[in-house]
This record gives sequence, structure tokens and C-alpha cells, in this order.
Amino acid sequence: MGRLFGTDGARGIANKDLTCELAMNIGRAAAYVLASENVVRPKIIIGKDTRASSTMLESALSAGLCSVGADVVLVGYVPTPAIAYLVSHSGAHAGIMISASHNPCEYNGIKLFDSNGYKLPDAIEEKIEALILDDMSPIEFPIGGEVGSVFVREDYIDKYIKHLASTTNINLKGLKIAIDCANGSASYTAERLFTFMGAKCYMMNDEPNGTNINNNCGSTHMQDLIDYVNGHNMDLGLAFDGDADRCLAVDENGKLIDGDKLIAVFAKDLKERGKLNNNTAVVTVMTNIGFKIFAEENDIDVAVTGVGDRYVLEEMLDKDYSIGGEQSGHIIFKKYATTGDGQLTGLQFAAAMVRANQPASALAGKMEAYPQTIINVKVTNEVKAILNTDEEIKNVIAKQEKLLGKDGRVLVRASGTEPLIRVMIEGKNIKEINNMAKEIAKVIESK
Repeated sequence: MGRLFGTDGARGIANKDLTCELAMNIGRAAAYVLASENVVRPKIIIGKDTRASSTMLESALSAGLCSVGADVVLVGYVPTPAIAYLVSHSGAHAGIMISASHNPCEYNGIKLFDSNGYKLPDAIEEKIEALILDDMSPIEFPIGGEVGSVFVREDYIDKYIKHLASTTNINLKGLKIAIDCANGSASYTAERLFTFMGAKCYMMNDEPNGTNINNNCGSTHMQDLIDYVNGHNMDLGLAFDGDADRCLAVDENGKLIDGDKLIAVFAKDLKERGKLNNNTAVVTVMTNIGFKIFAEENDIDVAVTGVGDRYVLEEMLDKDYSIGGEQSGHIIFKKYATTGDGQLTGLQFAAAMVRANQPASALAGKMEAYPQTIINVKVTNEVKAILNTDEEIKNVIAKQEKLLGKDGRVLVRASGTEPLIRVMIEGKNIKEINNMAKEIAKVIESK
């Protein structure tokens, strides 16, 4: 991980960690590194989520980009995957999304995409970091008519919605779908998409005010959606996070369908239609043991990566796999997207229901998940640094692994986007694994 960019862009508390000055310099350095030498006026697309600070950072980024001669195209409030799609379908040289995804409103972030719509590889991010943090002198600042301009293209969001609709020919007529937009980017797109596809939509948390993004709603707070589905005879519930690159679902009985089960459904559906490239689904080390069992039962191979949809995508591109993702709901359909896309995920799941003529519970129920507990321990960067070397932490983890044996697993890892160490344990007895996780967390907290 770099000094500025984590596993999902630069992120921090807006106007404190992620300042206007930093955003402006990111714009300058990104344009310098991403634009090829023969590009006189690079074109950079910028989108944002609904946080109060997003417009402030949008202005700072725009100023930085224009100051080095880049033209800026503002597309307004859009999901992160919309920027990934639009940058590769509009002749742009790069794309920038202003969002802190599932984090609270005081946070914000800057995600960079190359001209093909892919998140930047570590080596490119390191070049940008070096300019920002070490030496900006290589950057030349034009004057007069060579300074960049800013354009507004609110119609670009329509291109993205049409793209999503084109990914399936299944009509969703007759489906009643509750949709939780997390008061984020999906508030501007989800109802239009799913209504166009024929579903009857019941919208929740789709009135952003700048501070209510992810506030007890969306894919990180599922209870309201579960209660709504239970009380209103829905066929399906879908929940997105603040920038709509994640999706979790709720079946008609109000039972949560997490990313692991969604990937299981998609892998089986693709295999049955002869579209599961190399017979493989890509998941991360956080994926439930139950997925591996499901894959073995359905003769599906599994590739495992580190946590982060960028690493899932790298594996998919390297081996030409068609489906991959994370338990959190970051799911990538390589045929249609270059990054996780929550609305694409929700649409494909609803289409799979219609195609199979089965309710959501029947599709998701084909994978049985082991009980899992996760404790997020708030830590400093110093504690993150000693996680894999501290003897006391290593010993308590080894103790729990020995107790679990083959009936479970322990995974302790530092978050790439937050000041947290995540303690995750899976096993057959939820009370037992809860106690194990607490014991590990207690040792980490003592540091």
C-alpha cells in the first residue's frame, strides 16, 4: 500500500485529511502521469457521490486539472462504476470518482481510473504519489489559452443507465423490488433503471441531503430493508452503498443474501448457460467456507485473491474469468464492467430469478454459509504494522486455529481503507467463535 493511496484510492476525513490543497495536487499529478506525452489537452471525467464535501473536492480537483492544461467534464452525481464505464466510452484519458464508498459522510475519497476504465495499478499510483509528496517540479503550468476548461455533461448518466439495461434481455415485469439507495449515488439511477426493466420499485433512502449518506441505511445497515421486505410482500430487496459499487440482497422471506451467495448464484447460472469462463469463480480470502463447499458440489473451480476488488479484477483479467467478487457485495461481471457495480449485480440477480422461475430464497439457498463473526478493532497505523510480527498476537491466533481444526478458520487482517484490524472467524458454533474472536480482539486492543 502506498503513502497516499490505499486499496481503493485516497481516502480520509474531508477538509482534514483529504484537503482541497491535496485534491488539487492529486488532479495536477494525475493529469501529468496519466496523459500520454503526445496529448495536448487531456480530457478527464469527474463524478461524485452525495456527500456535502464532494462538490468542494470536485472544484479543487477541477482547478488542479485545468492548471496543467487538462479539460474537465463534470457528470454530476453518479455511481463509481458509471465513471469506469463512461471514461472508456467517451474518449476520455482518465476518470476520477469522488467518494468514500460505504464510509460515513465526514469521510471522502478520490478514485482514479485509466482510459480503459480500470483502477490504476500500484506502480502508476506510486508515480502520482511521488509527485504529490516529494517533488512537483516536473509539472509545467500553462498560461493563456492553454489552461484547461470545465464542461458539464449531465446527459452522460443516461448513457450509463442504457448500458446497464443492455446487459440482459430479461423483462422484470411482475417483480416487486424494494431498493435501498443509502442516500447515495443510486438515488439518481436505480429507480430509473429497474422501472425501465419492468419491475415495480419501492424506494428507500433515496433523498440525499449531503449528510445522510450511509447513515443507518444501505448495504452496511440492512435491517430496515429486511423489515420492509418482511412487511410488504416483496419479491426481492436490494441495498447499495454510498457510491453503488456494492450490492447486497434480501430474499422474499427477509433473509440476507450476501456477496458470497450472490456470486454462487451467478457462477451456477453462468455455468448452466455455458458462460462461466474456464469454469472458475474468483473470490477473496474473506469468502465464507460454504462457498468452497458449494463450488465443489457444483464442479466449479475457485480462485482466491487478497481483499479488494482491484485484486479480484486483476486475477479475472489475467486468467479471463467471467465472474468474481467479495462477500461485501463488490461483484464484477467482466463482460459488462471493469469494476464492481451494485446495480448491475442487482439487475443480474433479478434476471436470474426470472430465468430460473424461482424465488430469491431458492436461488440463494443452494449455498449454505458457515456461521461467521467479525470484530473490527480500531487501531493506529503502528499497530497495523506489527500485526504479523507481534508474538502475543501470533500466539493467540494460533491457539484459536488449533481449537477450530478443520471445522473453521481464522483470518485477521488490517483494513486497507480504515484504521481497523478485522478479526474474522468461521466455525460451526456461533457462540464459540464469538468468544474466540473476542479473545483475539482483546489482545490486539491491548497493543
